[in-house]
Amino acid sequence: MDVRVDTDSYVIGVDYGTLSGRAVVVRVRDGKELGSGVYEYPHAVVTDVLPEDVAGLGADGRSVRLPGEWALQVPNDYRDVLRFAVPAAMAEAGIDPAAVVGIATDFTACTMVPVKADGTPLNEVPGFENRPHAYVKLWRHHAAQGQADRINRLAAERGEEWLPRYGGLISSEWEFAKGLQLLEEDPEAYAGMDHWVEAADWIVWQLCGQYVRNACTAGYKGIYQDGRYPSEDFLAALNPGFKDFVSTKLEHTIGRLGDAAGYLTAEASGWTGLPEGIAVAVGNVDAHVTAPAARAVDPGQLVAIMGTSTCHVMNGNELHEVPGMCGVVDGGIVDGLWGYEAGQSGVGDIFGWFTKNGVPPEYHAAAQAAGVGIHEYLTELASRQSIGEHGLIALDWHSGNRSVLVDHELSGIVVGQTLASRPEDTYRALLEATAFGTRTIVDAFRNSGVPVKEFIVAGGLLKNRLLMQIYADVTGLQLSTIGSEQGPALGSAIHAAVAAGKYADIREAAAAMGAEPGEVYAPIPENAAAYEELFQEYRTLHDYFGRGSNDVMHRLKAIQRKAAGSPGGAAASLVGTAGQDTAAVEAAVEVSA
Repeated sequence: MDVRVDTDSYVIGVDYGTLSGRAVVVRVRDGKELGSGVYEYPHAVVTDVLPEDVAGLGADGRSVRLPGEWALQVPNDYRDVLRFAVPAAMAEAGIDPAAVVGIATDFTACTMVPVKADGTPLNEVPGFENRPHAYVKLWRHHAAQGQADRINRLAAERGEEWLPRYGGLISSEWEFAKGLQLLEEDPEAYAGMDHWVEAADWIVWQLCGQYVRNACTAGYKGIYQDGRYPSEDFLAALNPGFKDFVSTKLEHTIGRLGDAAGYLTAEASGWTGLPEGIAVAVGNVDAHVTAPAARAVDPGQLVAIMGTSTCHVMNGNELHEVPGMCGVVDGGIVDGLWGYEAGQSGVGDIFGWFTKNGVPPEYHAAAQAAGVGIHEYLTELASRQSIGEHGLIALDWHSGNRSVLVDHELSGIVVGQTLASRPEDTYRALLEATAFGTRTIVDAFRNSGVPVKEFIVAGGLLKNRLLMQIYADVTGLQLSTIGSEQGPALGSAIHAAVAAGKYADIREAAAAMGAEPGEVYAPIPENAAAYEELFQEYRTLHDYFGRGSNDVMHRLKAIQRKAAGSPGGAAASLVGTAGQDTAAVEAAVEVSA
């Protein structure tokens, strides 16, 4: 390949998050970020009723309500990111659009879109607009847990070779569980879709007119290992109607990360204001593209992308099976290395939930009087405490456990509360709990022969200095933060530069365009010793509630569902869900945590 870097060429990286899409304009020769734009999804996360401006009303003339554990999105919100965020970023950068040579995108995963053969989302097809299963199932849609449980049981009984590659358990968030739920709960919608598509690939399809599956989500979320998916025999044993799921709904050309999936169409050029025909990179996942942005492409460099949830990614030289990991994929992050993934389902959104529901009005008033956000105010109060002073231990399972237990039926708990417990005590305990959850993941990797040498943090939560020091002390690792506020978007831009032929591969592009480290936090020995004592208590609770000694959390979920199904129960449950204003909580976390 004739690799050439022009001093006047630029690329666009677009990061699709849970609540918004962010575009950044990046100079190819050095990775300098020249402009950015953000577009908040008008419909945010749909958890209680389908939005009437899109879905209309149900057959009974009322809004279409959703059961518990659902999380949907409206696909046109993603297109609007291209229409608004990209032009905004270009305007701020003030560059000539003709100098842009490529665009790349990343997405939350596993986020699934049912589409027709031409890529039209099923909810945009007349007759399907008021059917919940026709919409995007966001990564945090956990209503397919029953299907995931069946997949796991059958795979274990049959000794499926691919199961250990995922730590022994498939998540309810992933492609097969969500697809099976669609088949079993709305067979007409299942029959009506032609492709079951990762949103990461759908948005690339919208840009270049070509449907190419990316190797990252195919491996981590689509059970694609060693060149094949689960067999038809296995799928038929789950449900006879699911036998041809791979061949008729899922299977498609897989593109290598950093390659061009195609070239910008005239229609997408009109949306973005970018030149028709520029390279469009193969899609990717927000966490995985961040590793090159942080210059963390070597084995042993663990990158944690910390926002509403946390995803941990790392490269390794060898294949090892790690209990409870999200997956290990050959070339899942960069070619030539095994890419490992783990994660925590709830982090920033736990902090946001607590500030909205567990903090009295006088604290909010005091924060306002001090001219700071409630997160900053509670962090300042919590930072004055000695380790263990609050007398609390929390489990960070308010959104279930992604790693290492892979059980979204688990729930949060705080032990040790008394009448003297204050909001800042609980807040600090929740911060610490998420650090203990990360320590559990680090230990699982190390105990399985996958060394963890460095800890690098990206995402919105790196701004909380107390939280970063807690993570360094709990893990015993030196922690550095990425020197960019747009890590995933920068990572996508790096992939765009490779797709445009400006660098030979991701490693070379990362070396030139990746961000310098930001803050560095070293473990404080006395803090690490104090946290080691608390971590042992966390681990005791973790195993007691998470490994079968006491299944009370599962029983409570069952009781909750039963109550929600009783007369008046469902309505009360939905009011409670809507009253939490999930989008507002997450927005607060993203802005101020």
